[in-house]
Amino acid sequence: MNLHTVIYGKLTVINLIYAVAVLIFGLIVTRLITAYLRRNLKTKLNKDKLDITVKIVYYLLITIIITWFLSTLGIKLSGLIVAGGFLGIIIGFASQSIVGNLVSGFFLSIERPMKIGNAVNIDGSIGIVEDINIISTKLRTWDGLDIRIPNEKVFTSSIINYVSNIARRFEYSIGIRYSDDAGRAIDVIRELLLEEPFVLKNPAPLIFVEKLDDSSVNISVKIWAPITEWYGLYMRLLWQIKIELEKSDIQIAYPQIVVHAEKQ
Repeated sequence: MNLHTVIYGKLTVINLIYAVAVLIFGLIVTRLITAYLRRNLKTKLNKDKLDITVKIVYYLLITIIITWFLSTLGIKLSGLIVAGGFLGIIIGFASQSIVGNLVSGFFLSIERPMKIGNAVNIDGSIGIVEDINIISTKLRTWDGLDIRIPNEKVFTSSIINYVSNIARRFEYSIGIRYSDDAGRAIDVIRELLLEEPFVLKNPAPLIFVEKLDDSSVNISVKIWAPITEWYGLYMRLLWQIKIELEKSDIQIAYPQIVVHAEKQ
């Protein structure tokens, strides 16, 4: 076959071979560049930021290579969009969304409101950050479900990061009987917290009478704990408080109704 044989339009065999060579060469160069960046930046950037940076470079290079490949074949992208009519409009909207997600992913990598492994709440979606891609962010919920959120939505939403600080506070409201000594109850709770190694001394726990309810005196207990320990402490400490109060003959109150009977 003659290398100058026309395959389609102005596309010849030699042009096709050249275009394929350009594509293969571009993919090889892209792999080399991303590997070089990952190797040389791993000591300068943390893993999350490094992954996002490498992904941005990778997708930009792939876009350039595909554009170059199509132009080598003699295909003009602008011509395709015009010829496509409504398809061109759809592609335009899709491209706008992709660009928005790309830009949002870039700013997320700079601002870093969260990292992989963090427990977060993104506009009501709660879970562990599994991955932060260039286009979207992936969460795994407490139920084991995967949620993919476009980065444009992530960037414009409220993000609550539950583990970004080294300590976190939790609290209980404990109702005791009116016949019990509230001061003694506070002392019992304070002694228990002083013996607990994961209860922080600074900030110190707060223990006080919060409310005089219909059937109970409500004691508020506010505790600070290391972020790595707070949930386990939260799960077990309330029961320990109940046991210690009962040892001092202080009972948890339950709703009571007093009925007055009048003689006829």
